Amino acid sequence: MGTGTSIGRVRGLGSAHEGAHHWWHQKITAGSNILLMSWLMISLARRPAYDFSTMREWMSSAWVAIPMMLLVISVFYHFRIGLQVVIEDYQRHERRVAAMVVLNLFVAAIAGTAIFAILKIAFGAN
Repeated sequence: MGTGTSIGRVRGLGSAHEGAHHWWHQKITAGSNILLMSWLMISLARRPAYDFSTMREWMSSAWVAIPMMLLVISVFYHFRIGLQVVIEDYQRHERRVAAMVVLNLFVAAIAGTAIFAILKIAFGAN
């Protein structure tokens, strides 16, 4: 077993040694997504009612707002890592940079909006 062809080594077309980093973060976020989503489903199932005022009161607790923000962060980071790998594997170099910029802006905008909404409810804004 060699380390690739001679021309591949010259051009630097070997492994970038970055796959383990992405793989590890993907597994960590997947585990935290399972735990936090399980918490959310159990918490929602235990609610006596699902009307606006009851859910708003429930969300205004720090014991609910903090795990909800962690869930948003974990889900969107997991989403970004997964799509980053897809973009890197299947997009041409010309489109790759633009696709990554759009992906990062999209994830930041949607996650930021979700966290803002959670904080707004938690701090009691109407």
